[in-house]
Amino acid sequence: MAGGWAKDGAVQEQIDASVEDAVELARSHIKSGDSAPFCEECGAIIPEARRVAVPGVQFCVTCQSTFESKEADTVGINRRGSKDSQLR
Repeated sequence: MAGGWAKDGAVQEQIDASVEDAVELARSHIKSGDSAPFCEECGAIIPEARRVAVPGVQFCVTCQSTFESKEADTVGINRRGSKDSQLR
């Protein structure tokens, strides 16, 4: 049951849209193809076990961790329309 100007099911629609966005983002990060023998960022050797386990890998563990931590710092889309959510 929605209140105010929101229609019924609006909260579930927001949740579904957030989940769909997260799945799409995760799928966009899946690599395929040949793995690089050397890290594209620092030039370190990428171990054979990593190249086999992660198809299409282009970075060593250290550089990949750095990139992923930078991505985690970004803020997602605020789908809530209330004024309170905009002020937080």
